[in-house]
Amino acid sequence: MLKLVIGNRAYSSWSFRGWLAVKQSGEEFEELVVPMFDAEWEERREGDEFAPGGGKVPILWDGECVVWDSLAIIEFLAERTGRERYWPEAVDARAMARSMAAEMHSGFASLRRELPMNVRRSFAAKELNEDVRHDIDRIMQIWAQARARFGGTGDFLFGTWSAADIMFAPVVTRFLTYGVPVPSFAAIYMKAVLSHADVAEWIDKAQDEPWVIEAYEESGAQ
Repeated sequence: MLKLVIGNRAYSSWSFRGWLAVKQSGEEFEELVVPMFDAEWEERREGDEFAPGGGKVPILWDGECVVWDSLAIIEFLAERTGRERYWPEAVDARAMARSMAAEMHSGFASLRRELPMNVRRSFAAKELNEDVRHDIDRIMQIWAQARARFGGTGDFLFGTWSAADIMFAPVVTRFLTYGVPVPSFAAIYMKAVLSHADVAEWIDKAQDEPWVIEAYEESGAQ
């Protein structure tokens, strides 16, 4: 059976992506939630389960086979269970979906830094710096392009739920947490993401976690 090691549901955006990817596979899996930055965190990261990924979460084990990094986990599972579970069928749509997933994977550093994920809190809207606004504008641009070109009558970026939606799901929660204003098309898309059964399950389970990382609880009030 697959085994997925993840960090706190409330705060770990990459764990969120990895978990959504495994849920999308339809396979049964064991999950191990490891609280980040507690007294045992550094020691735990040096253990055998974490070592291949450099002590980061998420990390997926399939027997002796190990995959770390959420985008790699998506590709591993797409090969294992069928590409159609994760990527659009049409070549041009699939190319755009992969490009968007890769851009999310490597970009939007200001958004990540200034608006860290916290699915248990809602903060009053605050003034965003130019770099964050630029990241948000870029996300709106590529969401709009995907919806206009390939969304059709479906609810998600490429019509049906895909790896692109998995990669942007934590961004959706960030926009909600920090009261980021978005155009109407984006608000409709965000509602669909938050209503997805897997996303709703993750957020629901996060509410019961006992762990609190104060830095993430205070950042929205800056």
